[in-house]
Amino acid sequence: MPKNITIKKGLDIRLNGEPEKILTNAGFSETVAMKPTDFHGLTPKMVLKEGDEVKAGTTLFIDKYNDKVKFTSPVSGEVVEIRRGEKRRILEVKILADKEIRYESFNQADPASLSREEITQVLLDSGCWPFIKQRPIDIIANPDQTPKAIFISAFDTHPLAPDYDFIVHGNGETFQAGIDAIAKLTDGKVHLSVRAGGRPSEAFTKSKNIEIHLISGPHPAGNVGVQIHHIDPINKGDVVWVVNPQDVLTIGRLFKTGKFDATRIVALTGSEVKAPKYYRTIIGASIKSLTEGLANEDNTRIVSGNPLTGETVEKTGYLGFYHAQITVLPEGDRYKFFLTEGWLSPGLNKFSASRSFPSWLMPKKKYTIDTNTNGEERAYVMTGQYEKVFPFDIYPVHLIKSIIINDIESMENLGIYEVAPEDFALCEFVCTSKTDVQDIVRKGLDVVYKECM
Repeated sequence: MPKNITIKKGLDIRLNGEPEKILTNAGFSETVAMKPTDFHGLTPKMVLKEGDEVKAGTTLFIDKYNDKVKFTSPVSGEVVEIRRGEKRRILEVKILADKEIRYESFNQADPASLSREEITQVLLDSGCWPFIKQRPIDIIANPDQTPKAIFISAFDTHPLAPDYDFIVHGNGETFQAGIDAIAKLTDGKVHLSVRAGGRPSEAFTKSKNIEIHLISGPHPAGNVGVQIHHIDPINKGDVVWVVNPQDVLTIGRLFKTGKFDATRIVALTGSEVKAPKYYRTIIGASIKSLTEGLANEDNTRIVSGNPLTGETVEKTGYLGFYHAQITVLPEGDRYKFFLTEGWLSPGLNKFSASRSFPSWLMPKKKYTIDTNTNGEERAYVMTGQYEKVFPFDIYPVHLIKSIIINDIESMENLGIYEVAPEDFALCEFVCTSKTDVQDIVRKGLDVVYKECM
């Protein structure tokens, strides 16, 4: 039965640089990269070598421990570099892209006429399977398992996040084809959550084979983990799969055309962007093709993803596999005089989650925030701040402490199977102790996965 859910705990961080709803084509990306580091826990095994020719959909590398899962090229061209790090770890596979993309051919069919096994095989062969992630652990789904349900969050509440209603507008048939394919992968329901009080795209509201839920409240109401927690919680032994709406479109295009079309609409956002808006590009496109001439490059930080959970990238870097947002923020590498900009300043232009500054009286005000943490890591203390922004029926501080001391039984009892690192991003933002909470949660999930699953 559909649910109307109101999230009361959380925090909306209003930043300057929200993208205008204008879609244009990004500049041509001469090189495109697939990064094994985008897939947590993956040990890649190369299939091709430098100099090999590829088409869009050609397998580049596979999962060493599950060779069914393939990672394919988003474009056609030539493999020009396999960049490695310490202990020969593969960091990037770079492809010199053709201006006209050539495609591998896959099974073009109506997903409703295919079996689960046939759909799974097409997704694996084309490289679309990594779009499907599993909870718990927040890793690529295991194709040999059957989830109890599949969740899709049709809205994102992270700061400056892209508007999925805008992105999927006019693509109802393609989205439905993706839903029809995904629905065959579970014996349970496909849950689609939309923002209550808004005007969701007809691609969402008129889709079949789904159960729609209305969610309201501040961030992290858009996090799929929060929605799972309130709709169909995860217990030990349960497996739930999650898919992003834009990836549903990619899966839909695969079955409608028989091609792995890695087109990605990306929101270029942030206070240091001259004209924030949406760009049509490709998965793994170069950051240069998206930001050159469009953003201030003087002492700024480029983030692939959103400001809370994204990854810092260089100007010569590449868009993350799961990212639909590039954020450009001021670098926080300068000292602030305590009377004018520091802790004794009036704070009219400073954002505060604890009402330390009078700016809390202006709830609609938008801020330009740099990357400065305003202090170094210090003793981990209980302040009650986490509980104000963490909308799970879980004790967040107790869970973090159990992870720190590596107490697996306590982790399980305190709900680690229900969370992912992104669910603790706000806790990290408001943390008085400046603790890297997301990293701690990630390590805890890795321990549980190794020891208990």
